[in-house]
Amino acid sequence: MLTDIFAFRYANRNIWDAYSTKESRLLVQAFSVVKDMNPYYDSKGSENPVGKAFWKSLHDRIAVELGLQKLSQTAFSCQTMYQGKQSNFTYSHTWLSVCENWLVQSPTGNDDIDAFIKERLSLIEVALRDRELAVSKANTELPQKIMDAKLNAKRRPQGELRVLDDPETGLRAWNKKLNESFQVRVDELNTRFRQAGCKLHYHNGFIQISEDELLLQETEEPFWRLVADPIWKNVDTDMKEAIDRRDGGERDPAWYAARAVESTIKIISGEKGWSHGREKGAHNYIDNLAKKDALFIERWESDALKSIFTELRNPFGHGPGSEKMPSLTPQQIDLAIELCISWAKSLIRRF
Repeated sequence: MLTDIFAFRYANRNIWDAYSTKESRLLVQAFSVVKDMNPYYDSKGSENPVGKAFWKSLHDRIAVELGLQKLSQTAFSCQTMYQGKQSNFTYSHTWLSVCENWLVQSPTGNDDIDAFIKERLSLIEVALRDRELAVSKANTELPQKIMDAKLNAKRRPQGELRVLDDPETGLRAWNKKLNESFQVRVDELNTRFRQAGCKLHYHNGFIQISEDELLLQETEEPFWRLVADPIWKNVDTDMKEAIDRRDGGERDPAWYAARAVESTIKIISGEKGWSHGREKGAHNYIDNLAKKDALFIERWESDALKSIFTELRNPFGHGPGSEKMPSLTPQQIDLAIELCISWAKSLIRRF
């Protein structure tokens, strides 16, 4: 199975030229975040089957993507003397140790420093992505768990000792703690990125570049948190694609940003019951949001949104024929993505 990793998405974008104490510290700190989030041992110090499975799966997927049989040594040997006799023993490393030993090792003179660090951050990215998927699954399953718990409480035989507390209260508290704990770890990692000055940010399963600190805090972080809800999955996917294409110097990043806004508009129109099935394009869906009985957006906002598709998306969504191939400067690309993020964030907040 293919795994999307940071090292490959940013292979053509140089971030690091040297490996210093700052980079070493970042990797150790990032691994600590992941290790605390996915413990290998239980409270009694015994190997946790769930933790073991997590770290083995993480190891195997990163190793495959990097073309390695193993990230680091999986076993070690030692010799001991007992009653004048020498004995050889072989011990296995835990999968946690195999991953950690690989991640914290220093590069050799033959290593590409930029690739070296990106590969190790890829392990951090995938570990967080897996944990986020597990939290999302728990959120999705919560209503059914509450329903099942209530039914089981009603089925207890008469005379059996009953717990007076509503099981829903406990399950919601557990789920809230699960989400808060994950977000604390994500915030910690992003703080470590800022401290290291590498202008990276983790959100919704991916590590991406974020150049502007003020824009990140005021616009991007709120946006990524909003689109983490499954209903906005396509918005999240296209905006990540736009940023990856911009950072990798690939074609048409602004087109994907405009797609994200279009998905936002279509979702809101559909969820509000304003879609009628006769829409022929983004402009018609924008009209749904601006019609008098909706008043979701004002007319001037409607005009501004339509201009994104007229001037930004359409020229890149159709072949130019014999005309000059449309293009944007790096500054215009940044502006387009920032504009689309701001529009999507504003519309989702109103929803």
